[in-house]
Amino acid sequence: MSSSPPQPASGASQTQISGQQSAPTSAVPSTPGLQDYTPSRSQTNSMAVVSLVTGALSVFGHLVLPGIGGGTLALIAIVTGIIARGEIKRSGEQGMWMATVGILLGVLHLLVIALIFIFLIVAVFAIGGWALLHH
Repeated sequence: MSSSPPQPASGASQTQISGQQSAPTSAVPSTPGLQDYTPSRSQTNSMAVVSLVTGALSVFGHLVLPGIGGGTLALIAIVTGIIARGEIKRSGEQGMWMATVGILLGVLHLLVIALIFIFLIVAVFAIGGWALLHH
């Protein structure tokens, strides 16, 4: 028996399927530094994900619920980030950086809200004082 593929009859067109013409010509490159690498099988902490997402979206919370929406999301980011960091330390799960970034985003957002609030109060008193002096 012959192991060569059947040849088409003379005058018939030869059909080739893409990828079956020849064997691959290159091998997978060697990665000597990664032979002992085993990817982590542990899960990402869900509270860390919630912290990161709510921290990132807290800026847009003011569009949904003006005045308190963004601040509420910032508080959720901080609280869930703190809970996630504790759970990650106990369980060894992934996501410590997510929890930390979520906390930072939440704190920064609340600081910006506080600065805007202080600026508005100072502006009201400054305008009121100016109005009293020029009345």
